[in-house]
Amino acid sequence: MSDGIQIEESWKEVLQNEFDKAYFKEIKSFLTKEKNVGKTIYPPGPLIFNAFNLTHFDAVKVVILGQDPYHGPGQAMGLSFSVPPGIPIPASLRNIYKELKEDVGIEMPKHGDLTKWAQQGVFLLNAMLTVEHKNPGSHKKIGWQTFTDSVIQKLSDLKDGLIFLLWGRFARSKVDLIDEMKHYVLESAHPSPLAGDAFMGNHHFSKTNELLLRQGLPVIDWQV
Repeated sequence: MSDGIQIEESWKEVLQNEFDKAYFKEIKSFLTKEKNVGKTIYPPGPLIFNAFNLTHFDAVKVVILGQDPYHGPGQAMGLSFSVPPGIPIPASLRNIYKELKEDVGIEMPKHGDLTKWAQQGVFLLNAMLTVEHKNPGSHKKIGWQTFTDSVIQKLSDLKDGLIFLLWGRFARSKVDLIDEMKHYVLESAHPSPLAGDAFMGNHHFSKTNELLLRQGLPVIDWQV
């Protein structure tokens, strides 16, 4: 993929056919036009594929699927649920941290940067990789879901023993893309406060490590 978008080599090899398709070229054309008329798009261009660049295809062990990037200034960093240091921790991530403490005893972190998870093989994928400033869901229909559905499908087809954490109705709707004979799927409510406390008590972090241990793989250090 030569024209401007940088993605790590193992992903480039797996996804080359997608990059060559008309819909993907239309995504790039749409984003270019939006920027040319002065619209602010998140995350910044170099971070659109941050999840892929931090968690190489061969390194993926766990997948946490989000929906939209954050749509406020400085929040989106190309990793689902994650915000850079110095940015207030969003409500959904705060609930994730609460469950972390209840499940595995990790005290509430002071920041929302989940890069350390990504570096250990936790693929933090949003279904839409871009969004317009202060306009949630604005890029829902530009083709990103075709792309990220293909990403999920490739992970399912080409790897074994992945652990998919599907939080909320939207993420759970992707279960049909996953071969549950080869992979593990853990489902729960979304961590958003709008779901009340339904996310709490799912024990997904300890369950994930149990499943990794069962496969003889290193566990995730969930401390960020």
